[in-house]
Formats: sequence, structure tokens, C-alpha cells
Amino acid sequence: MKAVLAAAVISLVGALLGTPMYIKFLVKRGYGQFIRDDGPTSHHTKRGTPTMGGSVIIGSALAAYGLAHAITGTPFTWSGVLVLFLMAGLGLVGFLDDYIKISKQRSLGLRSGEKLAGQTLVAVIFAVLALQFPNSHWRTPASTSISFVRDTPFNLAFAGPLIGLVLFVIWANLMIAGTSNGVNLTDGLDGLATGASVMVFAAYVLIGIWQGNQNCQITPGLKCYEVRDSRDLAVVAAACMGACFGFLWWNASPAKIFMGDTGSLALGGALAGLAITTRTELLIIILGGLFVAITLSVIIQVGSFKLTGKRVFRMAPLQHHFELMGWNEVTIVIRFWIIAGLCVALGLGIFYAEWVVGGA
Repeated sequence: MKAVLAAAVISLVGALLGTPMYIKFLVKRGYGQFIRDDGPTSHHTKRGTPTMGGSVIIGSALAAYGLAHAITGTPFTWSGVLVLFLMAGLGLVGFLDDYIKISKQRSLGLRSGEKLAGQTLVAVIFAVLALQFPNSHWRTPASTSISFVRDTPFNLAFAGPLIGLVLFVIWANLMIAGTSNGVNLTDGLDGLATGASVMVFAAYVLIGIWQGNQNCQITPGLKCYEVRDSRDLAVVAAACMGACFGFLWWNASPAKIFMGDTGSLALGGALAGLAITTRTELLIIILGGLFVAITLSVIIQVGSFKLTGKRVFRMAPLQHHFELMGWNEVTIVIRFWIIAGLCVALGLGIFYAEWVVGGA
């Protein structure tokens, strides 16, 4: 518990104090956001706002994780390290995308194929390694079983370990791509994605602590959780949560800095990694319900236009639809935060209710 608190406080302070210094660094070099002409006209005033702020979130989270372990004298775990690797790896892909946009002053960074290749490479490495490194109880960071609030009877290794590995890599890639792109699409208004991410990371702090107290390696029983490093995953979630909180101070409307793809891809990757390693792969759909809804709005918009030539929304993603309806940006953000909070509350309620009724 001390490591969880230490990680949250250190990352919060690090992001809170580090972000203004990073803003000065970016402004000095003229690294400002390029605004697309086909977006809402109200966004044109944001042109030139420093971006790539996700670098501060990633740096603060990594530093907080390391310092929390140094302070408490506890060792790193493979689960925690792999989630942070996934976060940093996707953040690097996003950083390259942002840097190309800024340096060439255009809306297109990496080509779609290059960006997908980078995301896939990082995701494959994570997925393969997540099934390695068994501990003394033969528990690996991830499992080939599809999970909801814990592993279900549906095992991807039904035809043998090799097929299981291949199917798990595909499944993990789908999860990581879906979550990282979901956060990326949500990052369209000041503070929206950052605030929503704070809530989901907070949920994973609680889930990690609860699983740690009910872990099969410590307290075997019908209701215990087969999660390898649940307490350390709570430390990772706390580090990410604190970093987002500190960054939000500067990212709230009117934003002094944007997280960019550097931050959105990294945060989405961290959430997917936590879902996989805490065995809550399908629960993330509920916990991150806002990200899911915004992603679906894009899918519906594109699908409808291709099939019928008509648009369902005035503009996608969903938050821009409400902007064009005349809603104030701050109003949209706050109302979407409320939706995100309700989704998190529902997800945690389902998680706890499953334990109350007796486990799987």
C-alpha cells in the first residue's frame, strides 16, 4: 500500500511541476499543434498550442514506479514492467507521429501503415513476453484464457500451446489497438481524455489492491484471483493516475498543452496492459465505456456514409457532434466525464458483485 501511495504522489508532483517546464521547452522551439481545417472552426484558436505532452505523463509514471519501489524496498515485477513497456513503446510511436506533424506542419504524421506497424510490433512483443516468466506458483503475467472479471473457461490454447500463443497475440493486438485508438479519438477536447483516463486508472488501483488481498497465491479459496502481480499492478495504475492528474492541471480548458498521440496511445496501451494482466479483459469495455462510445460513433459515421451516403452525426468523433450543436466545450467535457465516471462505477460494481456471489 505504501508503494501505491508513493507512486501516486510522486507522479502527481512530477507531472504538475514538470509540465510547465516542458511547455517552455516546446514553446522555445516552436513545437505547436497543427489544427486541421476540416475540424470545428472553434479549434482554430488552438493552433500553435504545445503538444507531445504525453512525454511528461510517461516520464512521470516511469519515474514514480521506480522511485516507489526504491523507497519501499520492493522489487519490480514482470507484470508491472511489461505494462510500462507497452505504455512507453506505444508512446514512442505516438511521439514519432507528433514530431513529424509538427516539424512538417501538416495533419498527417506517420503513414497509416507505418503507425500500424509500430503499434503491432510493440503489442506483439508485449503479448509474447506476457506469457513468459512464470513465478514460483507457475503464474505468468498474462493468461491464454479470455477474462471478464477473472479468467473464464474459454481458453485460447484449446488446440495446444502454440495455437494458444498465436491466438493470444492476435487477441492482445486487437485489445491494444482498440484501447489505444479509443483514447486517441477521445483526445479532441481540452482535458477530456486525460480526465476520463484518471477515472479508469483509479479503478485499476482499487482492482489491483482488492485482487492483492484476495490472491490465490496468498489466500487460496473459491473467491481468490489468479493474478500474478496484482499489488504491483496497483502501483503501475497509481503512477499513471497521478501523472494524468498532474498533467490535467495544465491540460484543462483552456489547455496550455496537449498530450498528442504521444499521450493518447501510451495511456490506451497502459489501460489495455492492465486489463490483460489483471484478467479483466472484457471488463475494460465497461470501465472505459466513454472510449468505446466515442469509437463506435466513428465506426457508425464511416459505415453509414459508405453504405448510404448519409452521415448519422454532424461530425465524428461524438464530442465534435455536440460542438456543432452549439454546446460549450467545457460543458461537453464535464458531461462526458460524468458518463466516464458512471461507466467506471458500473464496472467496479460488476467486479465486486461477482466476488460477493461466490466467484467464477
